[in-house]
Amino acid sequence: MIKKEDKNLARKQRAKRQSDIVGTATCPRLCVYRSLSHTYAQLIDDNKAVTLLAVNTDMPNIKTLIKGKTKREAANIVGQELAKAALAKKIKTVVFDRNGYVYIGRVAEVAEGARKGGLKF
Repeated sequence: MIKKEDKNLARKQRAKRQSDIVGTATCPRLCVYRSLSHTYAQLIDDNKAVTLLAVNTDMPNIKTLIKGKTKREAANIVGQELAKAALAKKIKTVVFDRNGYVYIGRVAEVAEGARKGGLKF
């Protein structure tokens, strides 16, 4: 019998290898998570173990912006909105954590949206 590869387990193993990515209060970690239907992005201060800011496609104000758009376009909007909120909190630079995902598709769109919004990484 052929066993099917567990893609989420492989992603978690890749994420463990990236565990040296650490965010601070001045340069937080931008962590991306994607489910089948939503995209999540958050800024994390690992020194204090707190989430400074979080944006996802399930938030009511984001839902109005992404209505009728594809998942990739919605991920780009999530990145832009995260950047806008981060700049309001005077956060300009971040460390990008792709959380074990390959840097294509929605993960890359979140990064491009954040860069377009004004964040540097």
